[in-house]
Amino acid sequence: MVKRFGVSMDVDLLNRFDLFIKKYGYKNRSEALREIIRERLIDETVKNEDDVSFGTIVIVYDHEIDEVNDKLVDLQHEYTGLIIFSTHIHVDRRNCIENIVVKGKNRDISSLAQRLRTVEGVSSVKLLLTNYTYM
Repeated sequence: MVKRFGVSMDVDLLNRFDLFIKKYGYKNRSEALREIIRERLIDETVKNEDDVSFGTIVIVYDHEIDEVNDKLVDLQHEYTGLIIFSTHIHVDRRNCIENIVVKGKNRDISSLAQRLRTVEGVSSVKLLLTNYTYM
């Protein structure tokens, strides 16, 4: 069921919103507004530590640092219940990127990401969580 409602906004904000709609290829204001609301609701959901989400953890690291590969693999083995799969990319002679796709409680996923950040040789860890509740 679809329910209509009115939205009032400043003309300048509406003009910026219309440019946003055009830039990102939305069909109309309603479609764009629905997507923005979903994204905000998902952002709130993934803040709840007990909720289950899907996510991706992207790690950049220098594989020539002593034992960095072993430490990363050992950590991932501790969290096998969360990890769906991972991919490994060789960026250049020294640096690698690993993408780890996860599903589980937000607190556990965040714990894994934080522990990965502390491994010597890891220069960057980015965590993206999403939830399918509001689709």
